[in-house]
Amino acid sequence: MPAPVTPEQSRLDRETLLDAAEKLFYERGIQAVGMDAVRAASGLPLKRIYGFFPAKEDLVVAVLRRRDERWRRGLAAHVEQVVDPRERVLALFDWLAEWFTEPGFRGCAWINAFGELGASSEAVLAEVRSHKQAFHDQTTGWARAAGLPVADPVALLAEGAIVTAAITGDPGVARQARAAVATLLDSA
Repeated sequence: MPAPVTPEQSRLDRETLLDAAEKLFYERGIQAVGMDAVRAASGLPLKRIYGFFPAKEDLVVAVLRRRDERWRRGLAAHVEQVVDPRERVLALFDWLAEWFTEPGFRGCAWINAFGELGASSEAVLAEVRSHKQAFHDQTTGWARAAGLPVADPVALLAEGAIVTAAITGDPGVARQARAAVATLLDSA
C-alpha cells in the first residue's frame, strides 16, 4: 500500500498541476488542451488531478484565479514603487510594455478565456468579470490619486493596449497608450 500523501505533497502537487495547466492553456488555448495533455505536463495521474479539480472548468477557474493574484500583485509592486501619483499612473503602461515583450506573450488570459468559454461557462465568466473589475478598481485608484476626475479612460486604454499588443505583436502600443494617458493627466 502506498504511503499517505502529506499536506505538503498535496500542496506541491496542486501547484505543479496549476503551473502545467496555466502554461498549456495560455500557450495553446483552453479548448485545445485535453486533460491527457495536462496529465502529461504535470506528471500527475488523472485520478489525482480530478481529486483536486472534479471538472476541467474547475481547473480553469483555479488557474485564472491564481494568475489574477500573481498578475495584479506584480503590477502593483511595479506601480507602487513610484512615489509621484502622476508617474505612478504612467508606470502602469511601463509595466505593460515590459509584459508585452515577454517570450510567449499571448495577450490577456482572461479575455482569451472569455473568448473561448464565456458564453458557455458561468464559472469562467464570473472569474473573468472578477479579474476585470479588480483591475479596473486598481487602475481607478491610481488615476484618482493623480487627480483624474474620470478614471475609466485609463483602464480602457490599458485594456485596449493589451488586446492590440496581442493581436498586432507590437509592444509599442503601450507607449502610445501611455502618451494618451499623459495627455489626460496634463489636462486634469
